[in-house]
Amino acid sequence: MQTRKFYGWWISIAAFFTFGLAVGVPYYAMPFFYDYYEKTFGWSRPDLTFGFPLAATLTLWVGPLLVHRYSPRKLIVVGTGMTALAYLGFATMQGSLWLYYGYWLIYMTGYILSGPIPHQVIISQWFRRHRGKAMAATYLGVGVFGGISAKLIAKPLTDALGFQGALMAMGFLLLLTWPIALFIMRDRPAEMGQQPDGDLVEHAEVRAAPQAFRALLHRPAFWLLVVGSACSIGAIGSINQHMKFVFKEQGFTDQEALNTLFSDATLYILWSSVLGRVFMGWLADRFPKKWVMTGTYALVAGTIPLLLLVRPESPEMVYVFSILFGFGMGADYMLIPLMAAEQFGVNTLARAMAIILPTDTIGQTWFPYLVSVLHDHHGGYGFALNFIFLLAFIGAVAIVLLPSKPTIADPTEKPAPRETASRH
Repeated sequence: MQTRKFYGWWISIAAFFTFGLAVGVPYYAMPFFYDYYEKTFGWSRPDLTFGFPLAATLTLWVGPLLVHRYSPRKLIVVGTGMTALAYLGFATMQGSLWLYYGYWLIYMTGYILSGPIPHQVIISQWFRRHRGKAMAATYLGVGVFGGISAKLIAKPLTDALGFQGALMAMGFLLLLTWPIALFIMRDRPAEMGQQPDGDLVEHAEVRAAPQAFRALLHRPAFWLLVVGSACSIGAIGSINQHMKFVFKEQGFTDQEALNTLFSDATLYILWSSVLGRVFMGWLADRFPKKWVMTGTYALVAGTIPLLLLVRPESPEMVYVFSILFGFGMGADYMLIPLMAAEQFGVNTLARAMAIILPTDTIGQTWFPYLVSVLHDHHGGYGFALNFIFLLAFIGAVAIVLLPSKPTIADPTEKPAPRETASRH
């Protein structure tokens, strides 16, 4: 019987900081530097955006091979170290595209090891009834730290140190995750003599065997979640990676004004995402996750055309776009592990996300590159943004088609005929 106060909420607070630093700062700050690379090294936009998808493709094996084998909190330490090393590399490179792509490879490996998967697994192990709220609290870190990444970190550091000095300083900033992950976080409540949610009795979900990779690959629901999340995440990634270039093309040509507009947009998007995560996390604990997720994906699709309305004669539209897009974006990422845990079981989550996260990352990285190609081919962003809208719409349709009653959602229920309870 556990006697001490439930430690899970301290885990969620710790994850708020480690997730925010490991993912929010480096991912959302990077597009701030793209136009500096463009001016300094003379690279094209396809050159700039090719490193991310190339690295994502070459690191597809990392998630399925490693993340379910090792301690999540130790993966966070290793991964943030690699991300920090990549940022130091970006700060010291001298114009070699292949070196630039090599640093993206290091970054991407660090992202897989320290990003969504280990945090999702830790939170899912500590919470069952309150998983939606706990996951939302953890994802708030990405919203808060991602929101300030450009306006309060990258821009002031660039003003003071130049863009290369800013990249170096941000690399060292990521190492703040180490003491939190090593000394505060724990992988499972059993390490503290506790049960999920602070319950006194072990729940059957804890004992359920994980599904094998082969079993997951034979489930239509798994592929619907893969396609739906990859399309929606790909659309979001395309907006995040190209937003500054879209603003520039629509008439914001002064560098200082452009930096300020992009920083403000990023701040409002990421802080609005905080509200989206809190609200949708609350809904996900009370209503069918499938419909909450469908509504979120539809919101992301519906706000994409608003980006083209942000012009010098109507700069206030940046706030309308940013708030609505951010609200949907924040819940979008967070709902994927919640849906995976519901559809396949919490003990299969690491295995499911070890496949879903790399495929989402493929969408998140290759679709922005495709947008670069479409932009160069059509001479503008109009056609490319229509493509992104269609992509997001397909993602929403895939989620609608998910089964409303998962066959292995709760291991206390009997599995469907001829279905073996296996692992996550």
